[in-house]
Amino acid sequence: MTITLNGLGAATLLAAVRRGEALAIARAITAIENRTSIGVEMGFAAQDLCVQCRTLGITGPPGAGKSSLINALISELLPKYRRIGVLTVDPSSPVSGGAVLGDRVRMAAHSANPNVFIRSLATRGHLGGVTRTTRAVIDLLAAGGMDLVIVETVGTGQSEVEVAELTDVRIVVCAPGFGDEMQAIKAGILEVADLLVVNKSDLPDADRTAAHLKAMLRHRGHDERRLAFQVSTLNRDGLSMLAEAIDARFAEPFEVRQNVAAKKDNPRQKLAEDVADLAAAFVRDNGDPRIDDIVGELSRGAISVRDGVITAIRVLAEQNVLPDATGLDVAVKT
Repeated sequence: MTITLNGLGAATLLAAVRRGEALAIARAITAIENRTSIGVEMGFAAQDLCVQCRTLGITGPPGAGKSSLINALISELLPKYRRIGVLTVDPSSPVSGGAVLGDRVRMAAHSANPNVFIRSLATRGHLGGVTRTTRAVIDLLAAGGMDLVIVETVGTGQSEVEVAELTDVRIVVCAPGFGDEMQAIKAGILEVADLLVVNKSDLPDADRTAAHLKAMLRHRGHDERRLAFQVSTLNRDGLSMLAEAIDARFAEPFEVRQNVAAKKDNPRQKLAEDVADLAAAFVRDNGDPRIDDIVGELSRGAISVRDGVITAIRVLAEQNVLPDATGLDVAVKT
């Protein structure tokens, strides 16, 4: 039996995603976030399509104005990138586990634009500034026809550099007067940043903060290609220059613009994550009575956890496919 999502089979849903239908994209992202069987299969299918798009990471401390900057940048970037997807990574609600939609509401000006797709993702306890499923969602948006995907992280710090491995170009946003906090996160900033932005340049201390950032770059030995921009989303100052700098970074060969934490693939790690997702979805969603037997034996303490896991993996290998895989191969190849 084919697993469906709101009445849509997996192949039908994927076809609608490829046509760029916003509702289908939203439903598919929900399935991926929930890591259901259909979500895992949708993620795999999006990867297999190998559709490329530009990716831009935006990170910075809370209150720096990341969402407001993205809202302003969308207007600057739309003339060149026909369709733009925005993923805002928000803290998880302690009640529902979903995203707290604080960032997305700041981009309401573009919510009615059919060429802009904005979605909040919940961290669900995942560290690194993004979510466990962000990579799969980026692949899905690319399959849905997005020319540019912007990823906004929860915040920044020495541990929140995972966005660097997911995106082509990274921007770190700071607010004027960024003093003591700078010392706490500067290592993270200098590792992930291609471009540094001092937002709210209409406020005092913007010049001093920009000078501080440039001095940090020089002190760490970085070349002056990592520019520090001053922008004001309120007055729209400096936004066109920043958009031009972003385009210039995209146009550079990977070897020229890569840095310590540049976007890179670790095939073994990626395979490990995909295997884990597939196995977890199989155990959660599959109706195979053998899985029920394993769960019962574990509950009674009749078998060890290790034996239970190995037995479940053997059941998965014997079954070979998830119940909703039928039709996706056809959808990918057409």
